Order: sequence, then structure tokens, then C-alpha cells
Amino acid sequence: MENRFPNGEYPVMLTPFTEENEVDYDALEKLVEWYIQNGVAGLFADCQSSEMFFLTLEERVEIARAVKKFAAGRVPVVASGHVSDRLEDQVEELNAIAKTGVDAVILLTNRLAEKESSEAEWLEHLKRLLDRLPQDIPLGFYECPYPYKRIISVENLKWCADSGRFYFIKDTSCDLACIQAKLEAIRGSRLKLYNANTSTLLESLQMGAAGFSGVMANFHPQLYAWLCRNYDRKPQEARLLADFLTISSLIEKQVYPVNAKYYQQMIGNFNSIQTRVKDAALLNDTGRLEVEQLCRLQDYFAEQYLPQKNLRRENVMRAAEGISA
Repeated sequence: MENRFPNGEYPVMLTPFTEENEVDYDALEKLVEWYIQNGVAGLFADCQSSEMFFLTLEERVEIARAVKKFAAGRVPVVASGHVSDRLEDQVEELNAIAKTGVDAVILLTNRLAEKESSEAEWLEHLKRLLDRLPQDIPLGFYECPYPYKRIISVENLKWCADSGRFYFIKDTSCDLACIQAKLEAIRGSRLKLYNANTSTLLESLQMGAAGFSGVMANFHPQLYAWLCRNYDRKPQEARLLADFLTISSLIEKQVYPVNAKYYQQMIGNFNSIQTRVKDAALLNDTGRLEVEQLCRLQDYFAEQYLPQKNLRRENVMRAAEGISA
């Protein structure tokens, strides 16, 4: 069945803020352009990396609208912004996001039931929600880890695939057996699976996953884009790159998203590393060094895999020196 969303990489987008903690739309436009120039297949706005639980509904709506405008039809834009507990509030949120013109509205699996609720209760809530959403808007799922992670069951995912309304799932199971079962459940439907986990990414692509949608696309999207395009044509190079990407992804555990915003500041996209989820001061000198060291390594791999597109290391490090001065 037709799916209008291409295979490849869908970065979970950051939200740039000013020093006054307001959304910085000039920086957001630069970020969108940077993702697209680095070969992404689409964009995922209003997600956890976007700090959606710390954005007002008005901000979530305006960010989705702005990203869609900045993308200008070059790549599809999917967006969530679905943070509430009550059904009525979810209906309001999701319909507001749908009106922005994004290409798909993404539902958080953990918003559809309490942690202790059964799979049957989860599906019943989803059915009631679907009745209140536009029939023509493509939908998707995000197994968001906050406030708790709910991995969609294979049976419920198959029901969703068979409904014909779902196109996208961001899988966060980090489990190849689970991913394989999901891929079998959605085979032949228009629903595609995008893996959020780097450690299992290469194997999941070989199984039939459509691509990557994870945190580290905020550091080196060009390398993930290469892997998604070439994993089957250049298996030896893909294995080496996947191993590097897995080890480098450990930086996710080091004051993210502040460190990602520091990187974006280094390359000239962001004016501030302000976040609403963490104190920017938590990124100490050692944390900054780690980002700078990652820059050198990722530039080395970019020189090997994408020499014509690589942002030269000396330019990045010169920017870092300017920030530190």
C-alpha cells in the first residue's frame, strides 16, 4: 500500500530558545535548513527532544507550523505535541496540530492508557480518540520514554496497520526480537517503522525497518542518512560506521539536550544552549570537551563517507574557540 513518507532519517528536533527562554524561530529555521542539507528524509517536530512537555500548546502549534513552513515541501514533517492525560484535552491538542498542515500527527503510546492499564484498555482509548480526529490526516506513534515507556503490543500495532490510518511508528523498544515481530505485523500495510535506537539500527534496517528517528541526528545526521541509504549496498562500510555511531551515541547520557544545543551553537545554528528541561550550567568544561572530541571523530568519518559534504573540522573547532573565548 502507498506510503507518502520516504525511508531514511527523521531527526527528533531540538527547540532553540533565546537566553530569555523564548522560542528562537530564526535559529529554528537554520536548524531545519541544516537537517535538510545533511540529507534527512523528513523531520519530527514537537517530540521529547523538542521539550514538548515544557512547551505550551500555543508554542507546540506554532513550532509545528513554522517547521512545515521552513521545510517548504522539501521533506515531510511529522509532529506530536500530544502531552495531556484526559481524552478531551488530547482531542484539542491533536486537532490543533493537525490544522498546522503537518504531514502526519504522531500519538504518544503512553498517553493512551495508564501504566497499569491493559492492552484492551489502551486500544479502547485509541478507538475513542480516532473517532474525534480528522479521517484524512495521516497518523503515527511514538513510544515516548517519558513519563513512562509503553511499547505498543504486536496485536495492537497490527490492528492499527490494518485500519489504514497509520503511516509512521518511532520504535523505542531497543529490542531486535520486538522489532522483528512488529515488522511482520505491519508487512503489506502503509505503516513504516523507524528505529530510535542506534545499537540495533543496522540490524533493523536489514530486517526491513524504514529508517532512523533518534537523538543523535542532532549531531551527525549526514552519517545516519548515509547508513540508511547504503546499509545493503556497502555492508562492510556500513558495519564500521554503525559501530562508530553506537559508541558515539553514549553521549546521549551526558546532559542531553544541553550538549546537543552546544554543538548546534558551535556550528552557528543556535545563539543559546538554554533549555527548559535541564539547567544549561550542568554542561561543564568536561562535557564541552566531550562534544568537541565527538566533532573531530564524526568529521573524520564524514571525510571518509561523504567528503564533498563534510563541514571541515577546523571551521567547527574555530567556532568552538570563539564560544569559549
